[in-house]
Amino acid sequence: MNYRHAFHAGNFADVHKHAALVLVLQHLRQKDAAFRVVDTHAGAGRYNLAGEEAERTGEWRGGIGRLMPRLRDAADTGSLTAEATALLKTYFDAVAGENQNGELRYPGSPLIVRHLLRPQDRLIACESEPGAARKLERTLGVDKRTKAIEIDGWKALTAYIPPKERRGLVLIDPPYERPDEFEHLAGAVAEAWRKWPGGIYMIWYPIKDVGASNKLARSLDKSITTGILRSELSFAETPTDKLRGSGLLIINPPWRFDAQLRVIGPALAKALTSENPCRSSLEWIRAAA
Repeated sequence: MNYRHAFHAGNFADVHKHAALVLVLQHLRQKDAAFRVVDTHAGAGRYNLAGEEAERTGEWRGGIGRLMPRLRDAADTGSLTAEATALLKTYFDAVAGENQNGELRYPGSPLIVRHLLRPQDRLIACESEPGAARKLERTLGVDKRTKAIEIDGWKALTAYIPPKERRGLVLIDPPYERPDEFEHLAGAVAEAWRKWPGGIYMIWYPIKDVGASNKLARSLDKSITTGILRSELSFAETPTDKLRGSGLLIINPPWRFDAQLRVIGPALAKALTSENPCRSSLEWIRAAA
């Protein structure tokens, strides 16, 4: 499948992925020591939801579009519980920060990460497509905490780890254009983990073929000996050529991160449900030590 960011920005998968990303970053911020984030497939960084690509699919309306009213009025939590709203507040703040003057924009992962960086923290945002890489560099601008690099994300995965900070996160969100992407991903992540077994790895994957995503989880379970958590949001009825669900595999998840996902997962599933029911699932592929 082709999963270019501009066509799918702000959809239900972005909500799932970025809400979890913010929670991981908040855990990293709990210690004073610096951390580094390596975003291997960063995209352009910011997306116009009124632009041609986003309008062509309209997917954001079923994702962040269902949550946008809650960004304007914190008291209007709709179907979200108070506990889920509190956990999602920083994510909502990051999105709302892109829409201060009536714009209709969605921040990609580099901007969401930057929203949570402290002066001592760093982000390396990698993008191989030249046009998107140039946009990413302009979007991040002059900020000593961030660096945009035009490089193949798979090369970046091992080139920039382990970081000198020794703490941090690798976010892996490839476009899934190549037919062997799942197999390639499993091998690349295993190699990266061997280089930096103490890092946190967050892998996003599309759910179209359940067998393929299960095979990916089994493969990582065989090659990695630390905790692996799987979180998914999926829709009950989806045409076979459409995205059925959003999956996350988190290697070395922070302590009690699973408890937070048990709150926000069902809450997001309920909020994203329309005529097509959305379901949330969470399981340990390999239990944390």
